[in-house]
Amino acid sequence: MDKATSAGSASQAAGGGPRALTLRAEHDLLLREVTARAEGVLAEADSGRWPQQQLQGLLDYLHLEVLRHIIDEEWLLFQMSHYAPDDLAPLRQDHLDLRGTIEELADMARRGVDGSATELSRTTRNLLVRLDNHIRVEQDLLTAHDEVPSTASLGRRPHAWYDLTEGPVIDLAELPGPLGVDAVMSRLLRLRRGEQVELRANTDPAPIWHRLATADPGGYGFSYLARGPRQWRVQITRRPAS
Repeated sequence: MDKATSAGSASQAAGGGPRALTLRAEHDLLLREVTARAEGVLAEADSGRWPQQQLQGLLDYLHLEVLRHIIDEEWLLFQMSHYAPDDLAPLRQDHLDLRGTIEELADMARRGVDGSATELSRTTRNLLVRLDNHIRVEQDLLTAHDEVPSTASLGRRPHAWYDLTEGPVIDLAELPGPLGVDAVMSRLLRLRRGEQVELRANTDPAPIWHRLATADPGGYGFSYLARGPRQWRVQITRRPAS
């Protein structure tokens, strides 16, 4: 499964619908998204091919969504629990172990085709087992008495937004408020040299261009495809290296 197929299927599951209101629903979404991307890696690796594109797609999601979720949980959810710090220490260690597995995959991606597809397959499966176990243990601890709210319902960016920014067209109407702008900026700053994305909005998206120009002066091109009044369309291009 390539990145576009994975993103498409994940988008149907996560969609632009209502954000997950409980931690359990949020965890289900994360596990579903990681599994979809990991299956693309495994399909190639198990056939003896090096899945560079699929692996990068998996790592992007792990770094941008899973690791962010871990940080959000520690700050937003653990402080809401009634457990002593020592009771939560195993979960924090589990977070460190999960980060370690993700970095193992990142090291393999850096080695590229010189790496072992068999080792990559084994580490990817280990990631899925570790993530599933981590989610189960964490839910048992944090939801022992009450249904814990999701990090998104407590003010963090919804994980369902990730796929809304991954295609060639980003509709700002589906990504409201400052958190939506942050999600779009995260995507634009990850564009490859020469890659283009079209922004669509109900108002002039020039403020996003100004933020982008400040973050990387001269690194992006910005051209209007339509100037309202009902819809604004802007093409943003990551310029090739000088």
